[in-house]
Amino acid sequence: MTDDKRWMREAIAVARTKGADPADTPIGAVIVRDGRILSAEPNRTEELPDATAHAEMMAIRRACEGVGDMELRGATLYTTLQPCGMCTMATIWSKVARVVYGAGRDDVHEMYFEDRHIDTLSFIADAYRDDIVIEGGVLRAECAALYYGPDDEVPEEEQGNI
Repeated sequence: MTDDKRWMREAIAVARTKGADPADTPIGAVIVRDGRILSAEPNRTEELPDATAHAEMMAIRRACEGVGDMELRGATLYTTLQPCGMCTMATIWSKVARVVYGAGRDDVHEMYFEDRHIDTLSFIADAYRDDIVIEGGVLRAECAALYYGPDDEVPEEEQGNI
């Protein structure tokens, strides 16, 4: 098993701590550097309550606290779902070296992404840094199974961004 698959399985395990209901947005994020997990966090928006407590944001906060620095140079962020715009900016500003995600825009219901369909991958590519690497589709099917599918009928009260 490649390291990316190994660490994505960790992110999936973190996401599953939220349960199996896609309505609970079970996103998991793990930050790894030098073969060691710096942080592993699920989405915590409902529990805190905090709209910024996405799994990636929580993982970045915990990793920075753990290393005592706001820069995570050399680290890889593994996340079960392609990051949103907020998480994308946090990744850029925290100097994460790589972003590896499982399910992408086409693998899940549109509610998981910004209503205007901003492509965060293009945003990263055009960002202030040109040294960040993005790789998607690692364990895509396993990650996508955590969420509502593209054609699922999702009750309006459960839709986050629409």
